Amino acid sequence: MNQIKIGKFMSQLRKEKNMTQQVLADKIGVSFKTISKWENGRGMPELSLLKPLSDELGVSINELLSGERVEKERYLDKLEENMIDTIEYSDKRIKEKDKILGISLLVLGFLIVITAISIFPSESSWSAFYSVLGSIISLVGFSRLTKKLNYTKRLFANFGFYIIFIVFLFTLDFVNVKLNNEAPRFSLKTTTQDTTIIYETPFYNVYRFNRDTENEKFVIQK
Repeated sequence: MNQIKIGKFMSQLRKEKNMTQQVLADKIGVSFKTISKWENGRGMPELSLLKPLSDELGVSINELLSGERVEKERYLDKLEENMIDTIEYSDKRIKEKDKILGISLLVLGFLIVITAISIFPSESSWSAFYSVLGSIISLVGFSRLTKKLNYTKRLFANFGFYIIFIVFLFTLDFVNVKLNNEAPRFSLKTTTQDTTIIYETPFYNVYRFNRDTENEKFVIQK
């Protein structure tokens, strides 16, 4: 599908009908910037706009997508060609939107996790809640990015990402404990002994001595 050719054809037809970009835009319900983008070959109309656009320009959808007037002898051949091109173009647009959405969710999830760890106290349930929420959002985003893989590869890729993200969470938590002297957020077991609290995580333990006193300190045991 030659977007440059189609754009020039649209511009030619619009001018033949003495319409400005704004007038044509108003007739089909888009902005004049959208018309300009189409005519410069930097995009294509959505499928739902092809019929009203071709009607306003006085050509068939087949001719519009061909970027030229089509003779009767070539009409069916061009129709088949344009149908295939339209399907391929639509499929490409869907994949592009999936990619953008996937990356957006992935980044959003990471930001939620980092923000949760930065803002909420380590022992706040909100910190753990938003960290898990961010993890789920990132996993959904990554899953959208792997849609083109077959089932087995996609399953392994998503599982691998999940493991990496879990390690990422525990690493962030470890760094926070070490730098800020706070309790770990993702402890599996907590034991209290007088003024000492022991937090057990899958990779290390944290001992909190003299809790809630001036001499409170955290010791990490790997």
